[in-house]
Amino acid sequence: MSGLFLRWFILSAAIMVSAYLFPGIEVNGFGSALFAALVLGILNAFFRPILIILTLPINILSLGLFTFVINAFLLMMTSGVIGGLHVDGFGAALLGSLIISLVSWGLSSFISDRGRVESMDIELHRKQGDRWE
Repeated sequence: MSGLFLRWFILSAAIMVSAYLFPGIEVNGFGSALFAALVLGILNAFFRPILIILTLPINILSLGLFTFVINAFLLMMTSGVIGGLHVDGFGAALLGSLIISLVSWGLSSFISDRGRVESMDIELHRKQGDRWE
């Protein structure tokens, strides 16, 4: 359960980073970012799978890049629901969704399901001469 809260905090931080980087995205404060992350998470859980299935042909043709358009649409939906988050247009939403996706992926890759910060350990053992496994 703590992993869920840590990812929620990371998504909130990603929203704040995108608001800092792009003038087209405004967040009133960290509380608004927390609430926006909650709403965005709920929209991603319910609507994103449906939208991905409906846009599967164009998503395949674009090699998955159309997913950023879906994320931008969901970010604009979130800004329509949350008063503390304002997205000026689709371009700002697209850039914001790109930053939110990258920051969330980068930070969440170090978080385990139990909410612990972990890194991948790779062990190499020398086998027969110059061969490593």
